[in-house]
Amino acid sequence: MKIGELAERTGLAPSRIRFYEDIGLLKVERESNGYRTYPSQTVLLLNLITGAQQAGFSLDEIRTLLPPDLAQWQHGSLVDTLRSKVQDIEALEMRLAQSKAHLVALLAEIEAKPAEIDCATNAKRVLSRLRSGELESPVLATSDVTTLRKATRRRPARSGK
Repeated sequence: MKIGELAERTGLAPSRIRFYEDIGLLKVERESNGYRTYPSQTVLLLNLITGAQQAGFSLDEIRTLLPPDLAQWQHGSLVDTLRSKVQDIEALEMRLAQSKAHLVALLAEIEAKPAEIDCATNAKRVLSRLRSGELESPVLATSDVTTLRKATRRRPARSGK
């Protein structure tokens, strides 16, 4: 099939398909007139590539994961690679949850500004508490990662007083 049909069947731009070819993820044959021709399995291959990218795999990781022939998958290697990616994602989730917890704690401290002080004085108060160790970064357990949810309520904007 020609690149236009392949692009239509996969929803990818022809330039993206050519990019995957240029970096070695796709093998393509050329006709005598120079036109690219792709075997029908290229649709599956492109779906695998885009699915893997959406799952967080880099193009280099995808390159090492894909067998030269889609009929010759190495089960053990595939399972190991996927498990490793799951562990990477879990570690990232933990770091993000800890960052979020730290920011939520900092936000709470900033919002606890006593009414009698202005914003600049409050900033000095919060920074002083951070430096002295009075405000510690929350330490999360693995189970906390799943319980932290995106804050949905909006707080009214405060003036600088």
